[in-house]
Amino acid sequence: MQRRFLKTAVMFAGFAGIGALLAYRGLPEPDNKSGKKINEVAKDIKLPAGFSATILASDLGVTRHIAIGKSGDIYVKLSKLKDGKGIYILRDTNKDGVIDDKKMFGNYPGTGIRIHGGFLYSSSNTGVYRYKLNEKEEIIDTENPEKVLDGLVDKGRDNAKPIALDKNGNIYVTVGSYSDDCRVKGTGKGMSPCTVLDSAGGIWKFEAGKLNQTFADGKRYTTGLKNAVGIDWDTKTNTLFATQHGRGKFDDFYPQYYTAKQSAELPAETMFQLSEGADAGWPYVYFDHIQNKKILSPEYGGDGKKTGGEKALTPVAAFPAHLGPNALMFYTGNMFPARYKNGAFIAFHNQSVPLHKGYMVAFVPFVNGKAGKWEIFADNFAGVNLAAPEGPIQHRPCGLAQGPDGALYVTDDLNGTIFKIDYKKK
Repeated sequence: MQRRFLKTAVMFAGFAGIGALLAYRGLPEPDNKSGKKINEVAKDIKLPAGFSATILASDLGVTRHIAIGKSGDIYVKLSKLKDGKGIYILRDTNKDGVIDDKKMFGNYPGTGIRIHGGFLYSSSNTGVYRYKLNEKEEIIDTENPEKVLDGLVDKGRDNAKPIALDKNGNIYVTVGSYSDDCRVKGTGKGMSPCTVLDSAGGIWKFEAGKLNQTFADGKRYTTGLKNAVGIDWDTKTNTLFATQHGRGKFDDFYPQYYTAKQSAELPAETMFQLSEGADAGWPYVYFDHIQNKKILSPEYGGDGKKTGGEKALTPVAAFPAHLGPNALMFYTGNMFPARYKNGAFIAFHNQSVPLHKGYMVAFVPFVNGKAGKWEIFADNFAGVNLAAPEGPIQHRPCGLAQGPDGALYVTDDLNGTIFKIDYKKK
């Protein structure tokens, strides 16, 4: 009996030693829920030559926007609480490229998260908090954030509050519209004026360093944006940019002007260069990327051909309908080839059904501050053939961040996966 016990103990010790050796070497270990291996190359992700994607973490929850500190600490916001918390700190303590420490804090869900001026700013669905950072951009006190502002509209629909900051002490917050088209309830008639715009459907500006602000303390920076989940301050042009989720169906109340196919193809998802006091046009007009025109919405007298919005902003880039642009990031690093410098990456977490394209990261090159033709940069996060899927979608890109070394980080809000995209010149 004693001999059998000793033999069993030796076997378990051997297994434990092998496990410890694997952990010590930082070799991939299967994730318990998804079967994904951490730090394995994400071979399904299609990238340009020289680029590769690695899975850093998975099954984190509904991961939204992301920020990376100077020390490499990864801060990830969750739109749904996990174990009562809404923010992750992911850390590689021994700098071997493997995340070996996970901590959670913050008792509120949300989307926006940014590092700026010695603070980590994080948004709930109604406001913004901040946490003081040390010189390594590590949080000093996770339990006692300062409240920057509160009281923003949250009616459940499109309630994310993405954030961006400039160099002059201002913070910009998206307040998405809780109405898709600003129709009078139960009809196809548009509200005139659209009173939703009084408190939503735009981007508001507040003081980043002033605490306990309310909605009344802010100033509407740009109106007429249905839901700008992707926003970023471009230091090259010193302006705010935003990507907008376009509106939904046309053919439900206006079949005389729009077919079901046209409803699936319109309107464009749009990228705007914003300015204070500007109007992007929603809900009165939309951008038709097929006609390349601003078209008067049918709720306000349009027929699919009448143009409108002469004073409304014209997008700097337009994309196929219903792709769901959920993050915008201007690249300033030095790891990627020179053509990517100062260009914009956009994470799309939905698809264009007619085109069978989506669940991707796109790139918009900028030359002398002007947007060029957009292209697909990282594709096939879906992991299935979108034209004839034989299984469920695997990943939906949502957040983007640039690491200290210039690598690109991508979050997935479907399965809570974090991807890191690197470049090595051959």
